[in-house]
Amino acid sequence: MDSTRFLTGQFLLAMPGIGDPRFERAVIAMCAHDVEGALGIGIGDTIDGLTLHDLLKQFEIEPGLAPDTPVHFGGPVEPRRGFVLHSPDWGGQDTIDVGGRWALSGTIDVLRAIAEGTGPSKWIVALGYAGWSEGQLDNELARHGWFNTDGTPDLIYDIDAEDRWAVAFAGAGIDPRLLANSTGRA
Repeated sequence: MDSTRFLTGQFLLAMPGIGDPRFERAVIAMCAHDVEGALGIGIGDTIDGLTLHDLLKQFEIEPGLAPDTPVHFGGPVEPRRGFVLHSPDWGGQDTIDVGGRWALSGTIDVLRAIAEGTGPSKWIVALGYAGWSEGQLDNELARHGWFNTDGTPDLIYDIDAEDRWAVAFAGAGIDPRLLANSTGRA
């Protein structure tokens, strides 16, 4: 099977006019994509009024050395489930390597490590994920819903959430202001 058609380790950028307000200007870090479906974590929007320290308090973890960063809207699926996208320099009991570009962890051990200052060097926290069943993402890509790009992992850690969509398009050589919000019909 040709793995080049799969998007693990890439970024999905919502096209203008995607048709779902939950994904307007969305940036999705793709963590898994194969013939069975796809899973990504949204990194283009944060949850108003919710920070890492709030989450740590819910788990009775002292924030310690962890900065009080915003929590990202990872996607509409399981919005109470937490994930940490992070640099591959740390691994825990459920850490998944994402194409050698970043890692994904979803258990409390990564939060404890971040609070203790022993976790990954770079990370963001998200609630929820974006998921697609078999063939669903491929259909959405064909219908003008998404644009995929390699981008760089720096997009996750070094660019503010509200700027990631425009910066990712610019990195692909595209000015998003010039994109049409619909496709033509022949």
